[in-house]
Amino acid sequence: MHGLILRTFQVFVQDTYGPEPWRRIVDGAGLDAPDFEAMLNYPQDIFTAVVGAAEVELRKPPDAFLEDVGTYLVSHPNSEGLRRLLRFGGVDFIEFLHSLEDLPDRARLAVADLELPDLDLVDVAPNRFTLLVGAGLPGFGFVLLGVLRAMADDYGALVLMECDGGTLGRQTIAITLIETAYSQGRQFALAASGAPAEEG
Repeated sequence: MHGLILRTFQVFVQDTYGPEPWRRIVDGAGLDAPDFEAMLNYPQDIFTAVVGAAEVELRKPPDAFLEDVGTYLVSHPNSEGLRRLLRFGGVDFIEFLHSLEDLPDRARLAVADLELPDLDLVDVAPNRFTLLVGAGLPGFGFVLLGVLRAMADDYGALVLMECDGGTLGRQTIAITLIETAYSQGRQFALAASGAPAEEG
């Protein structure tokens, strides 16, 4: 398990709930140290232990915890860099969806040894899509669901989404786009200090 993933869990809990809940999660998971190093690799069972301890401490099922992590990755001020990277995927939410298949490759450009599951977007009908999430990272579909919900808000789109539990590590996210311009999206600039780009 890549340390960047576990480090993300850590900062999510600390930023959202505070240091004490994270300390109790560390104790509940039986970890030797309270901090994860982003560039190290850890045994898979540490991931399972952390998610299980978070379920007990936060009183939240694992799928909801993972979805909240995904939302955090896009919406929290500390994650502005990732949000900007994702926004370059398209001028509107549909273009963004079609850019998701390139996400694992883009992630490897940023972190060479970070392996994300393959993503395959299927056009089911007008404004209806199925996102197939490959095996390789437990619960990644729920994290991605949180990312997608936050990005839909970012674009100002009204979208219905649901993720199944999956089998053998594979998951499916059903996506129905109700309206592309339901509300005003968040401001986005092509450069960090440049003029805002027009919202799609």
